[in-house]
Amino acid sequence: MFELTPFTNGRMMDIYNPFRDLAELERKFFSGNPTGSFVTDIRDNGDAYVLEADLPGMKKEDIHIDIDGDRLSISAQRNSSREEKDSEGNYIRCERFSGSFSRSFNISGIRAQDITAAYTDGVLTLTMPKKDAEVPASRRLEIQ
Repeated sequence: MFELTPFTNGRMMDIYNPFRDLAELERKFFSGNPTGSFVTDIRDNGDAYVLEADLPGMKKEDIHIDIDGDRLSISAQRNSSREEKDSEGNYIRCERFSGSFSRSFNISGIRAQDITAAYTDGVLTLTMPKKDAEVPASRRLEIQ
């Protein structure tokens, strides 16, 4: 009878393990794939787009914004270590982490020279003014 008991399935509740959930969150947040990249929101404010990127715990100097032609890239890298020793100098806990991630955006309809950036409370905010709409000039062709 015990050989028929499933270990896990989608309909059966597992015992809650907060450490597994934290490890999964860390893997998703710091991995190089799109599901683990940082979250961005883009709003259209009429004359400009506002991009907000959640980068919690990052230092401003660890965030880089690069513009290359019609591509804007946001990259961030975090290196941290934490050591705790007892009175004799033995490790009680020693943790190290290093991770980086980036996202790129097409800014072909943006005035790249006028983009501004601010970073407060873990949120990077880019204000990106739109290019003026190009209205094709009308003209009459002369028949030769």
